Amino acid sequence: MPFKFIHITDTHLANPGLKLYGLDPRARLDAAIADINKHQSDAAFAVVTGDLTHWGEAESYANFAEAMAALKIPYIAMVGNHDKRVTCLDSLKAAPRDANGFVQGTRTTEHGLFVFLDTLDETSHAGEMCERRLGWLASTLAAAPTDQQFVVFMHHPPFPVGVHAMDEIALKQSAEFAEVIAPYRSRIRHLFFGHVHRPIFGSYGKIPFSTLRGTNHQVWFELDAAATDHLASHEPPAYGVVLIDQENLVVHSHDFLDTSLRFPFEPPAGVDGRDYALNFPAR
Repeated sequence: MPFKFIHITDTHLANPGLKLYGLDPRARLDAAIADINKHQSDAAFAVVTGDLTHWGEAESYANFAEAMAALKIPYIAMVGNHDKRVTCLDSLKAAPRDANGFVQGTRTTEHGLFVFLDTLDETSHAGEMCERRLGWLASTLAAAPTDQQFVVFMHHPPFPVGVHAMDEIALKQSAEFAEVIAPYRSRIRHLFFGHVHRPIFGSYGKIPFSTLRGTNHQVWFELDAAATDHLASHEPPAYGVVLIDQENLVVHSHDFLDTSLRFPFEPPAGVDGRDYALNFPAR
């Protein structure tokens, strides 16, 4: 069986009982957790790639921790631009911490070293990796055995994705980041990030990447750089199910609140397959 883990991002929890953009972020995270517990409890762990809360308040982190306590698998909590680093570290045991107090760390798995990065700049919504964080990354990659592969997680993408409003607040040190990882690109199996609230897949250089919708609100799909409105949306929330073996890494984006009709491809006994397909009663 392939190694499985869960990718969750941009939960944006507010304080208990509060709605955000007309939606209840706690209820939607609860629904994601219930779905994971029911269908994906054989996963090794979950990674939440930042924006755990919307305003970084201690009560919001307590709300997040209470929700995640129901998850039947371990999880790693990362920070995004809506988080507060110290409050997150004080509130969540699941948040890694490096020697400089950043929310960074690693986890060794049978399919490589998983590397979790802190791209939070508390003065901006754009991403930041200062010299200390880049130095930690460089040291971590250099210390790994030469045959070890990596899977990298961060909140901000280190390259433009084409959604102009989000590209303006991507990682500021994209060139510096690219320089640090340059000697290891062939060993990075995948790059996971959040921030953009969109299902996007492709390659960064030759590194495959993926990101997905958050569990609350989304960013509307707009590629026109001249668009004056930066729009959010109520598109369906999702979480990712990742399957890894020695040869392949597969990412499934699952719309866990989808209620559309499920039906058998094959007709009932005694019913002609063509008639079944052509005359299927739509709901």
